[in-house]
Amino acid sequence: MKKILIANRGEIALRVMRSIKAMGLKTVAVYSEADRNAPHVRYADEAVYLGPAPSKDSYLRSDKIIEVCKELQVDAIHPGYGFLSENAVFAQQVQDAGIIFIGPSPKAIETMGNKIAAKQAVAQFNVPLVPGTDHPISDFHEAIRLAKEIGFPILIKAAAGGGGKGMRLVEREEDIEEQMQMAISEATSAFGDGSVFIEKFVNSPRHIEIQILGDTHGNIIYIFERECSIQRRHQKVIEEAPSAVVSDEMRKAMGEAAIKVAKSVNYVGAGTVEFIVNDRLDFYFLEMNTRLQVEHPVTEMVSGLDLVKEQIQIAQGLPISVKQEDLKIKGHAIELRVYAEDPENNFLPDIGKLVTYRPPVGNHVRVDDSMEEGMDIPIYYDPMISKLTVHGKDRSEAIQSMKEAIENYKIEGVKTTLPFGTFVMSHEAFITGNFNTKFVENYFTNRKKDKTSLQLAALLATSIYQSKNIDKTFKESGNRLRRSKWSFKR
Repeated sequence: MKKILIANRGEIALRVMRSIKAMGLKTVAVYSEADRNAPHVRYADEAVYLGPAPSKDSYLRSDKIIEVCKELQVDAIHPGYGFLSENAVFAQQVQDAGIIFIGPSPKAIETMGNKIAAKQAVAQFNVPLVPGTDHPISDFHEAIRLAKEIGFPILIKAAAGGGGKGMRLVEREEDIEEQMQMAISEATSAFGDGSVFIEKFVNSPRHIEIQILGDTHGNIIYIFERECSIQRRHQKVIEEAPSAVVSDEMRKAMGEAAIKVAKSVNYVGAGTVEFIVNDRLDFYFLEMNTRLQVEHPVTEMVSGLDLVKEQIQIAQGLPISVKQEDLKIKGHAIELRVYAEDPENNFLPDIGKLVTYRPPVGNHVRVDDSMEEGMDIPIYYDPMISKLTVHGKDRSEAIQSMKEAIENYKIEGVKTTLPFGTFVMSHEAFITGNFNTKFVENYFTNRKKDKTSLQLAALLATSIYQSKNIDKTFKESGNRLRRSKWSFKR
């Protein structure tokens, strides 16, 4: 393996290239019209134009990407995350073209890409599953019957989905038909597959995931957990490793369950097994992401591993560089996804020009980005500016380091999630580790309501106080008047 094409853009393309170059290999970038002058394009040894800005005309052009590989004698493709990274058809096309796909087999991608197929596969390995159906449902009468068996509330979920699309919470029997129709419609629109299934809704859930590596020699290891419960719209914003609530025993149990999930599809490469955890710390398999995760830097910081290098070595047929017993957690890491979003306006994208862009620096600060001062944030892609990750000897030190890093991160021209990061790092629920996936709803979104309530309460108290004082003044005036009249009469 001498030359690798990165079928992606932005910060992940640049991050992957750095590891590839450190291994002495050549890199090939691909880019759209919107990314013509992007840092990842300039950093690569070679760069090829794919097409117009929309993803369907550029980064999703699998035929064009494979054509480029043949022309430039590329040995392997690293898909990053997003775009074609979990596309089983693309992975098969790459292999059929005689090119190495740096990732799992097409079959593993296909199985884990469908939540129902994934549940059926892992059920054979006694992995804990959320009570629910193991087959698609389209008849709402059947859905009602099953919901009664499982017990309300329930979740209707898209089989081929993710990111909260095609997902509906149902708390009453009379709402099932309407919510099913909406879930099916949204799933069809988002994924081209309207299949949905039902799961018991887990109260006060936490989202905790396990990083795994598998090689072609039959070795599979787990590299600890990541806490990913700080989310907006079912998408992560802040991640950390390790979790504040996972004990050594729980970590081992989750890790072994994740390995079973990987074994169910003969997994090769880097992957993440996601679990949902209830308030009693019981964990259940949620899904498997068959690619490198956005939040992989926190795992790298606490393990000392370079996951991209491991992916490439595994794709070359080499064994994983470490054994399970050699892995130790080193300190604590926290990552904030710095999006061009307005947290005060329901985290809606705030696209514009980076008038000022100065990321923080430091021995324990890592910034994965692909932006520069003066650049415009394209409207065609995810509005992520960077991933800000810090490391500390313990969780308290990591929280303090994140606060300082955010303070030293200077961005002007667009609104970002940096202020939200400060809010989270300073909130008692996060500091104590007593939070779940409802953190944004419970503490951030509602804080305005709480503030308004406090202001109204203060105004009411002031009014009552003033009213009492007025009454007291009138009473005193009346008493003085009566006393004066009595004195006059006497």
